Amino acid sequence: MSQDALLEAFDTTSIHMEPHWLVTFQAPDEDVDRIFESITNVVSLEHGKTDRNAYRTTAGYEYYRPRDGTPTGAEEDTRKRPGVAEVSFFLPKNQKQIEKVIEAIYAVHGYYEPVIYVRDVLRSRCKGLDDSKNPHRWWNKEGDWKAKM
Repeated sequence: MSQDALLEAFDTTSIHMEPHWLVTFQAPDEDVDRIFESITNVVSLEHGKTDRNAYRTTAGYEYYRPRDGTPTGAEEDTRKRPGVAEVSFFLPKNQKQIEKVIEAIYAVHGYYEPVIYVRDVLRSRCKGLDDSKNPHRWWNKEGDWKAKM
C-alpha cells in the first residue's frame, strides 16, 4: 500500500475519515491565546457541531542558540526557554485558507521565525448516530468537566 493510499477517505460504521491538514505551532505559553484568537479571526476551526477546536500541550522547554543574523545577535550558549507550548488544529485542504492562517500566526507571534508545521492526515468525523444512551459518553458519566472547575 502506498503512502498516498493511506490518506484516502474511508468509512467505518460510525466514523468517516477525511483528508485534512494538521497545523501545529509552538509559542510561549503567554502568547498562545493571542495567536489562537488571530487564527480564529480568519478560520472557524469547525469539527462537527462545534468550532474553535484545537489542542494545546502543557508547556515544555525549547532549546536554541542564536547565531549571526538573529535580532539578539550570536551567542555561544544554548538557551533553554521554559513555558513553550504546542497547539494543533485541523484545516480542510485549501491553499488560500492555510496561507491566511500562517500569516495570522506570523502577524502576532513573538518570534521573528515561528515554528509552524503542516502535515497531511486523516481526521475522524462522526456520522451522527444516536448514541445518547451510550454509558461511555462523558454526559452519561458524572456530567460535564467544566461544571467541576
